[in-house]
Amino acid sequence: MTQISPKAPFLSQKGLFFIAGPCVIESRDLCFAIAENIAEISSQLKIDIIFKASYYKANRTSASGFRGPGKQEGLKILESIRETFKLPVLTDVHESVDVSEAAQAVDILQIPAFLCRQTGLLEAAKASGKWVNVKKGQFMSPGDMKFSLEKAGKNCWLTERGTFFGYNKLVVDFTSIPIMKQFGCDVVFDATHSVQNPGGGQGCSSGNREMIIPLARAAIAAGADALFFEVHPSPDKALCDGPNSLRLQDFKEQVPRLLELAGLIQNAAN
Repeated sequence: MTQISPKAPFLSQKGLFFIAGPCVIESRDLCFAIAENIAEISSQLKIDIIFKASYYKANRTSASGFRGPGKQEGLKILESIRETFKLPVLTDVHESVDVSEAAQAVDILQIPAFLCRQTGLLEAAKASGKWVNVKKGQFMSPGDMKFSLEKAGKNCWLTERGTFFGYNKLVVDFTSIPIMKQFGCDVVFDATHSVQNPGGGQGCSSGNREMIIPLARAAIAAGADALFFEVHPSPDKALCDGPNSLRLQDFKEQVPRLLELAGLIQNAAN
């Protein structure tokens, strides 16, 4: 199957784009502070950056894990960010019944990795008319993601976020990027979840933040169209996924270097 996805209408620039934001909405003030920084980077470098945050995290290692403010309050915050900073906004949806409300507040609906085979959820996201980002399940081969893509429609990206799931460890198979690009859609690399140690933190997930940028560089070399980062001003204080989040200041410093690398690779390919 070859499926040619059109360019997303909210992407104004050519080349590498970014998805960045906190794992989950901790507060309105924190999200606005991060969004303000992201909007500034986007304007200064003339690149597309999509703000991301979850209003609710359904999949937590422990029942006591922080899950966010919930749909009503969370979607209001995300909609305000979109209006205030003129950034495209992405959030997760976990059930078909959530799609309609979420679609009114954001530009991209994200399907979590564990749900990438859920036909009803994928079809509901497609029917919303919004762009859809489907994360490849840790248990899925890249070739099998074509079936998720068929369900989600042409307005869709696929995201690599690590595989070989188990024993609190993820390993990235970078061949998945060119394999999924053969389907005709943009492929995103989630650099922060790929360094996650699922369930490896005594009731929560841990991770190795130092490996985020090396993996991002490798993904650019493998042909990724976009990079996904969870960012936080103080990751060690984050209420969710702090160990595998990138410090916001480091994100600001690394984006120009990643863009330079992407340019060099593009020139070498030509």
